[in-house]
Amino acid sequence: MKENKLVNFFIYLFLILFTIAALYPVINVFSISLRPGDKLLSTSLEIIPDNATLKSYIELFAEREFLLWVWNSTFISFIVTLTGVVLASTAGYALSRFNFIGKQISMMSIITTQMFPATMLLLPMYIMLIELGLSNSYFGIIIVYTSTALPFCVWQMKGYYDTIPFSLEEAARIDGCTRFQAFYKIILPLAAPALVITALFSFMTAWSEYIVAAQILQDTKLYTLPIGLKSFQSNLTTEWGLYAAASLIVSIPVVILFIILSKWLVSGLTLGSVKG
Repeated sequence: MKENKLVNFFIYLFLILFTIAALYPVINVFSISLRPGDKLLSTSLEIIPDNATLKSYIELFAEREFLLWVWNSTFISFIVTLTGVVLASTAGYALSRFNFIGKQISMMSIITTQMFPATMLLLPMYIMLIELGLSNSYFGIIIVYTSTALPFCVWQMKGYYDTIPFSLEEAARIDGCTRFQAFYKIILPLAAPALVITALFSFMTAWSEYIVAAQILQDTKLYTLPIGLKSFQSNLTTEWGLYAAASLIVSIPVVILFIILSKWLVSGLTLGSVKG
């Protein structure tokens, strides 16, 4: 009993220290957002600094185009998420259930694309968008983000479909369902955890990406949140108060999504990794 209590003590101690280490950067950013005069460093350990002010938050919404950046990022992320879920769910199903010429080559090609970072593919994609007249547009950045997220999502969905017995579809077909009806009435509900992972990954690909967006989007009216936050930094000075305030607000949708979808995350990440 004493040994168990000692083990539990060290486990809880580790978890407490880990939680403090994880929360410290967030608390520090929150403190910076309340400091007057864009002060980055302070010798005080107070979470709420002296002369704390909400000026950065007020200026962010009243004097900057922050709400426009939020709209741009939300719109782009929503379309990328929707497109990623639709294409990955259908492509993964085809790779899981059908045998066709070039299936293995297609699967290897999909997984091979994950060996290359998105920045390596930026130049050919940028040239392609220029040729198609889609540079500096919503449609262009959506194409790039979707093509970047799809390989992982398709492979994830294919692996999850492999864990769903084919006999369920056969039973649905015997009861009179078409193949498509069996797919969206039987298979898709069972694949909800994998769909959640696909949606979350697609959303994060578009919500927090900076390098690709900075090259493709030149019009300030099309700026997404990462580009907008970068505008607070110049060669001579950085508006740390605005930077910190915007960073906290930008993280809120992601945290809410993780909380809402948390019950599907573990099963979605693990069950699709094995077959049987």
